[in-house]
Amino acid sequence: MQTFDEFWALVMNVWNTGVFGVDIATLLSALGIFVVFLVLRGLIARFVIATLKLKAKRTKTLLDDELLDVLEPPMRLLPVVFGAFLALDYLQLGASYQSLADNLVKTLITIALFWGLYAAITPLSHLLTKLEQVFTTVMIDWLVKTVKILISFVGVAAVLEIWGIQVGPILAGLGLFGVAVALGAQDLFKNLIAGILIIAEHRFNKGDWIRVDGVVEGTVEQIGFRSTTVRRFDKAPVFVPNTKLSDSAVTNFTAMTHRRIYWHIGVEYSSSIEQLREIRDKLEDYILTSPDFAGPDEVATFVRIDKFSDSSIDIMLYCFTKTTQWGEWLEIKEHLAYALKDIVEGAGTSFAFPSQTLYVESLPGETPEVFVPPKNKSTAKP
Repeated sequence: MQTFDEFWALVMNVWNTGVFGVDIATLLSALGIFVVFLVLRGLIARFVIATLKLKAKRTKTLLDDELLDVLEPPMRLLPVVFGAFLALDYLQLGASYQSLADNLVKTLITIALFWGLYAAITPLSHLLTKLEQVFTTVMIDWLVKTVKILISFVGVAAVLEIWGIQVGPILAGLGLFGVAVALGAQDLFKNLIAGILIIAEHRFNKGDWIRVDGVVEGTVEQIGFRSTTVRRFDKAPVFVPNTKLSDSAVTNFTAMTHRRIYWHIGVEYSSSIEQLREIRDKLEDYILTSPDFAGPDEVATFVRIDKFSDSSIDIMLYCFTKTTQWGEWLEIKEHLAYALKDIVEGAGTSFAFPSQTLYVESLPGETPEVFVPPKNKSTAKP
């Protein structure tokens, strides 16, 4: 019996001593407070967010709806932070541990605040669409990314300051480290500067069809800090360093105002002048009256008898369509080909095809020549 009393005394001693000077009963109570708020987190957040979303749907703008969607995770963290604050306050920790508990609560609050700011940047960036008249879409994307990086940096610095870690000496050390890294990362900074120049010069934007001779041809998907993603027409992505796009000649087909049709139409040499004139006039009239083609006041338009080729009389057709879409342009070319065939056949002539004519002055007779073998010098008589 005495042994059991001694054991029970040890148990009560541990129960009353607890951890960090707090008895086990108080620790369990504090843990219970935190668990209750952890369970109620979903219910509280769901009720508050559902009420706010209901009010947001009554407004005309969609900005508040998008903000609530991205702010929902940080808002769900707030009940947990409040539960941690009540639990730590209930523990009544000593002075040596109270500062640690306060720093922990401050850290959770800081994370929630900067998490909310970081998440709100994306929907708030839609307000910058009015600046697209001055800046390009890519520049606005870069601005949003830069703001997100700054918020993340300031958030980390704020957490470090809470725990007494000075940010200044760390930045000074990173500066020296950055100089060393910069010496070995010159290509990275070159590509970064090249990307800034590409955006500043408005060379191309996302979705543009570009071609760089010997490098790539396709549609721009993303302009990054180091490289630009161009998806080829076979759907394979190509990651091109920005320096190659900055130092090389880039053809931006999306920036075309019109698309060109440049044909040489060969007709037979047997075509008369009247037939050639009829073909030229009707073809020119088709181009000038069709709503698919730009007029001579906008672009150069020519339908002329151009040259006498080896096997045809060539008519040059030089015109531009109003559309720049490749599929629509192909359809217009198809209709033009139909009309051209009708015009040529209606004029009573035909298209020429490569041919050669052989002129022979005279033909050899039907009797073969007699072959006389040479005499042998050794048997020849003197």
